Order: sequence, then structure tokens, then C-alpha cells
Amino acid sequence: MTVESKTLSPVLPAPSPGPVDLLIVAGEHSGDEHAARVLRELLAQHPGLKVCALGGPRLAAAGAQLLVDLTASSSMGFAVLSKLSFYRRLIAEVVRWVGEYRPRAVCFVDSSGLNLRIASGLFERGYSAKAGGPTKTLYYISPQIWASRAGRRFEMARHLDGLASIFPFEAACYADTALSVQFVGHPFVAPEYAAPVAFDPAGPVLLLPGSRKQVVARIFPVLLEAYRLANPGREAVVLYPGDEILSVLQAANPPAGVSLRRTGLDGPVAASAVLTASGTMSMHCALAGIPGALTYRTDPLTYFLGRLLVKVEYIGIANLLLKEPMYPEFIQGAATPEALAAQLRECLNDPARREKTQQQSKRLWELLHEPAQGTAADWLAGQLG
Repeated sequence: MTVESKTLSPVLPAPSPGPVDLLIVAGEHSGDEHAARVLRELLAQHPGLKVCALGGPRLAAAGAQLLVDLTASSSMGFAVLSKLSFYRRLIAEVVRWVGEYRPRAVCFVDSSGLNLRIASGLFERGYSAKAGGPTKTLYYISPQIWASRAGRRFEMARHLDGLASIFPFEAACYADTALSVQFVGHPFVAPEYAAPVAFDPAGPVLLLPGSRKQVVARIFPVLLEAYRLANPGREAVVLYPGDEILSVLQAANPPAGVSLRRTGLDGPVAASAVLTASGTMSMHCALAGIPGALTYRTDPLTYFLGRLLVKVEYIGIANLLLKEPMYPEFIQGAATPEALAAQLRECLNDPARREKTQQQSKRLWELLHEPAQGTAADWLAGQLG
């Protein structure tokens, strides 16, 4: 069942017979991927658990009963405003479902705009453990309170029973609250993790316009024109997460020499350089040591509101962690084909640029390899008791 199929009245189906141990809520492609990895490990340890999910196909494949596919129409910024009434109904329906079927725990994954509102609704209705109810409310992958709206941590501490963080510094961000925070390691540096990209100086160019329709529609034509202007003499590969994004890419009529591939379908893509939107894939590329540049374009209202809320020097997570621009950032009007083409040429032709990227990638790995307090699956199993 997709979000679009229930646009007028989102109604979650009943779980299969028997009590529910865990409900997972993951609203985006990356959250679906991270949650699925945790769920596979959790079910390997505790195969008898009954898990339902609002997420996507990866969670379903990992063993959850998928109640609704939230990845089919993930939105951000001004695009969300056009769906506010739907999301309000969806939040109310999730709260109702939890109240009726009483899972032992709800685990929210990233997507704070949706998930923190559900947590608040569960608390207000008295369904969550923090309000005296039967259901623990847990959070995996902390909202970036260190980048914007730090005051959210107090409401989170009031509504949540526990949080698993993926960056070693995040626990300190909640030190002035009563929220229990455990560092469980970043999923991209786990030993069993298979990265979707790798570095090969002789490989194709990667063009990564993102995983949200509105962002892809704005960024992909710019990336295509930058690739044409750079004239790199090698093919380009565009990775996409699902069919809904594929249709947006195809509408841009990519020329010969630009191939569209579903992420992870045929193993990792070994690339020589990358032009990427901000987001999860930019982190993959940074850890792989692929030289490149980062771009971000959204509607003017979203950008204006974002500048009011976000008070950090960079938008790329690798840049934030390193405190320097591993990937130079080209935002809004600065994201021109000419500027990005110049970056692409430098990445392909300047050995010093490639060497610097490799050194920054090594530092990034070191930053994320602080010993964790167990895995996310260990943490979740402990919370379920």
C-alpha cells in the first residue's frame, strides 16, 4: 500500500494475528535502508519477534509487516505544505493504531518532522510509557539538534524512553536532559556494511541528484548540463533509489553516455568523481574517497526558512564533521552548470585534489570509528527487554 493510494483517508491495516512487539516508522529511503539493516540483525537474534512498519520495501524484505510505504512520496520543505492535511491525518491514524494494537515499543528512524509529532501524539493520548501507557517510544538516528533547533531535546526527553545515536559526539548534546542516549556506531562503517560506491580514478562520473522528487527535478538538469560542459570523456552514472525517482530522471531526457542505475542493484559503482546533492549518498561518496562537489537547490521559501533555522557553516554532513569543505558546496543560485563543471574538471585532472580527498576520507573514517556501546540491534533488543 502506498501513501498515494490512501491520500484522502490514510487507514493503517490491522497487524497479522497476535500481539505486536515493535512498530518501526521510517519515512524516507535512507531511513528504510538503515532500519532494515537493524531489523535483520534483531530478528537473527530474536526470530520470534513480531514487527510492523511504516517504511519501504527494504523493511518489508527484512521481515516487517509493511503497513504503508512512506518512501513512495517522501517530501521536504515547501512541498510538505501541500500535504499538511494528509500528514496530520496520517499522524492521527498512527496514534490511533498504536492505541488499539499496543505494540511493546515504537522505534522512530530519522525523519524528525514526522516522527516527533507522532511521539507527541502518543504522549498526549496516554499511550506511551512516558505518559503511563504500555508502549515505549524509542528513536534511532538523532535529529541534528547540533545543527538546528537545539531546544527540541527537552521535548524529546519528555516524550521518549531512549535514543540511539550514530555520531559519537551526540550524547553530549543531550547531557542537560534526562533522555537516555547510547552511541551505537554509524551504519556506514559497520564491518558487514556493503557500500554502494567506491573510488576508481579510471571509472565513470557519478551524478547524484537526491532521493526526493522535488529536489531531483530541480538539481538533475543542472548536473546534466555540468557534465556536458565538463566534457570529461567518460560516461556518467546516475544512481536512483526507486521507480518514483526514475520517472523524474527519465523526464529530463538524459543523453547517450548517461546511464541510470538503481542503487545497489548491480553491486557498487566505482567512480572517478561525483556531483552530488546533499544527503545520505554524499556521505557514502565521502567515505569512499571519491572527489567531488555538493549542490543543493530548493524552492525559495524553503531555503529562506531553512536559513532562519539552520545555523551551521556547511550543509554536507562530511563537511560538518571534518569542519572543512571536503566537498565544496554550491547552494541555490551558486549551483550553476558552469561552476559545477569547473569542479568536475578539477576532480578528474588534478592529482592534488584527489590526494586531498583521500586524506579527508581517512580522517572521516577515524572520526566515526570511536568504539560504540553495542550495535543498534543490541540497543533495541535491550529496550524490548
